[in-house]
Amino acid sequence: MAKIIGVTLSERVQAALVVDHKLAGPLQCFPDDGGEDDGALIEMPTDDLVKMLCEQITCAAQGATDISAVGVALPGVIRNGVVEDSPNLPQLKGARIADLLTLKLAEHGLSNVAVNVMNDADSMAAGLAATRQKLDRLIRVWTLGIGIGYGRYPFIDGVWEGGHGVVSLDDKERYCGCGGRGHLEGIMGHRAMRLRFLDMEPEEVFEAANAANPDKRCLDFKRLWHKALAAATATEIHQEGAGKFFITGFNVRFLDLPMLKDYLQQMVKMSPLQSYSLEIVKDDAETRVIGAAVSAEQAAARG
Repeated sequence: MAKIIGVTLSERVQAALVVDHKLAGPLQCFPDDGGEDDGALIEMPTDDLVKMLCEQITCAAQGATDISAVGVALPGVIRNGVVEDSPNLPQLKGARIADLLTLKLAEHGLSNVAVNVMNDADSMAAGLAATRQKLDRLIRVWTLGIGIGYGRYPFIDGVWEGGHGVVSLDDKERYCGCGGRGHLEGIMGHRAMRLRFLDMEPEEVFEAANAANPDKRCLDFKRLWHKALAAATATEIHQEGAGKFFITGFNVRFLDLPMLKDYLQQMVKMSPLQSYSLEIVKDDAETRVIGAAVSAEQAAARG
């Protein structure tokens, strides 16, 4: 069976050997879980980041030289092995990351390895498809975190930056990290919420909204937050049809599923499109790493 290395890169790097869509070795992590170095990768120059990625990949390979592919998932617009933009890791903008990794891995004894680079939200979708034996189905997933990720499986060519979908025409909605107006991330993203409520943390906002005597400002925002996700989901349903949507990320703790379903029901009225479903799932590194490996395996098969 093919040996593939799956890698995810966001606040930290996580990598592991994957065989038959399962982890076949320990999950490598850099920086290791500690919390103090969560911003370390943002400050790291591209060359150092590539070097560090190769070190983690080599460590995950556990001495094996018959690695057939490496899948690397990172935030941003990724096409043809090039990071066209990445607001969360701005130093990577324009980097031909697949070529850089291929050359550096050869120096580490891993030559002739197919390197596939993808958006990290897509790796989550692929991981869910693999771990749930649904590799023949359309899988879509929202990741609610610092930003908002939209992942899609199976792979088709496209940008798929659903987190930057326009869900509001209000001129005041300009909190998105990319600078765009009216974006889903500008309403739901953790960073955006902190900018909007400079006097309250997101946790405090939702706590006040859910109180017995709710704060009106916070309750209005809770409704806006859910309407925004419903609008983005309804848009995807109208573009690609009904089906399963997974929702994950550390901010699913704020999600009121009945409220979301109610708003979505008001937005999707054509009966052929109403056979959609929503499910909250745990956001874990293993699923993303497996998804990165599965995507690399399929990319290698496509040639």
